[in-house]
Amino acid sequence: MSNAELKKFEDKIERDVKIEPRDWMPEAYRESLIRQISQHAHSEIVGMLPEANWLARAPSLRRKSILMAKIQDEAGHGLYLYCAAETLGAERQATIDAMLEGKLKYSSIFNYPTRSWADMGMIGWLVDGAAIVNQVALQRTSYGPYARAMVRICKEESFHQRQGYELLTELVKEGNAEQKAMVQDSINRFWWPSLMMFGPHDSDSANGEQSIAWKIKRLGNDELRQKFIDITVRQAEYLDITIPDPDLKWNEKTGHYDHGPIDWKEFKQVVSGYGPCNKERMDARRQAQEEGKWVVEAGLAYHAKKSMNEAA
Repeated sequence: MSNAELKKFEDKIERDVKIEPRDWMPEAYRESLIRQISQHAHSEIVGMLPEANWLARAPSLRRKSILMAKIQDEAGHGLYLYCAAETLGAERQATIDAMLEGKLKYSSIFNYPTRSWADMGMIGWLVDGAAIVNQVALQRTSYGPYARAMVRICKEESFHQRQGYELLTELVKEGNAEQKAMVQDSINRFWWPSLMMFGPHDSDSANGEQSIAWKIKRLGNDELRQKFIDITVRQAEYLDITIPDPDLKWNEKTGHYDHGPIDWKEFKQVVSGYGPCNKERMDARRQAQEEGKWVVEAGLAYHAKKSMNEAA
């Protein structure tokens, strides 16, 4: 690494000029991006599983079609992100293997079970809503391929959030008492894990400060979490459901909602592989990989034969 290369890199970061795959970059910048993008990709793929649990039990053909389209979108998001990681030299199968071996993580939220149909709406509203708050900022991330992938992903996630909220609105406004209770039970279970999605407090984040300095992340975890809470409280009021936080209240001085303490012990337990559905999720991904090997092998064989024929 030369001082001239580092200075040129830092100047681009300072001027908000995107870093592109062929540009020189510090190895630590590359590694940080690979870790973040890979974990993001894994989250999109694993995130399909709790929704697929309800695909065959959707209450109508319309709802089934919407859910199926959403799951397909998530697969596409994973593909965009794996491709972005590959531009940094990360081999796709290696990053997937790292996840299956527990060396790379994915969002903790997907290790919670989906127990009712209301959870499909709650995932769209809360989980995708939290993702949008984080991902809108990532459209301005310093690495070009990642930023460009986020543009389309954010558009589709916005649709997911709206369809989730529409599903919940239908349940609470047009449904019976049992259906409204189902929605309340769902937010009781998903509210705190949704806040955990933004990660630990900035003061406890090992890589947060450097990621912000490099403009990989544009905002800190706490700022993003606060933005999400401020947006979501008003939406919950319209649904006439109660957010399960007795300490939640508007603060006139700060212009934000105060909230109660997050159970970071639970977060660390889930991230470490000991959540309600960690084993189930990884077993499903290992099974999918094993059952899909023949597709990969067939594709490689076809490509090899085609290359030989063209060479001949």
